[in-house]
Amino acid sequence: MPDLDKVFDAVGAWVLAIVWISPLLFATWAALQPSGTALGMDFSSPLTFENFVYVWNAVPWVGYFTNTVVLVTLILAGQLVLCTLAGFAFARFEFKGRDTVFILVLLQLFILPEVLIVENYAIVSKLGLFDTALGIGLPYMASAFGIFLLRQAFKSVPIELEEAARIEGCSWMGVLWKVYVPAAKPVYLAYALVSIATHWNNFLWPLIVTNSPDTRPLTVGLSLFGAPETGVDISVISAATLTTILPLLIAFMIFQRQFIQAFLRAGIR
Repeated sequence: MPDLDKVFDAVGAWVLAIVWISPLLFATWAALQPSGTALGMDFSSPLTFENFVYVWNAVPWVGYFTNTVVLVTLILAGQLVLCTLAGFAFARFEFKGRDTVFILVLLQLFILPEVLIVENYAIVSKLGLFDTALGIGLPYMASAFGIFLLRQAFKSVPIELEEAARIEGCSWMGVLWKVYVPAAKPVYLAYALVSIATHWNNFLWPLIVTNSPDTRPLTVGLSLFGAPETGVDISVISAATLTTILPLLIAFMIFQRQFIQAFLRAGIR
């Protein structure tokens, strides 16, 4: 029976893997088909890279790519600073109402970002940040998930390390920087990958808060190929999609081991 269980586990894993990767395989195949023929499912048709050439020349991809890199870097930097300070405070400081405040922070996980779009739009407009990278990234910098994850990581650090650093004369910021941050490096890496992937693919809020190609990220640029007035071509859309997600696929392939191990070691303790 144990061998049979292993067989079922392996078959189930393969089935899930095929289901998960099938959209990517179809997008790759469709992107290599002549324009307008992808849905015909003619496997004898010749492969072509014309769709990628058309997509690359149709929109300013270099500008969109630069905007996206700046955006995800800005969001990640803000999240790392705010989540580190908040996670450290919740993990190592006793103050009145700490648990209540932490629960209020976690309630953010139950609120869809789309619910807050109107309020966020009004605030960003009042701050004069409309159509800027900071205006796009500002609503995401205080991440409840990041605070929770780093709090759990900091709570797993032995208190003796903190006491030794305090005896050596470190301030609280010194303890945070020299003890807790190095101990949580795998968690930082895992969180960084999640944050980059999430905001690289974010579409609705950047679409609402941007007006010009100077600040438009890749996802909003990609939507131009699916506009009904320009015609919907699955081959072209697939090529544009692959061009957009290629950096994420490369990053995941490079860091997948660290990504998985970081979440396993982060340990919700």
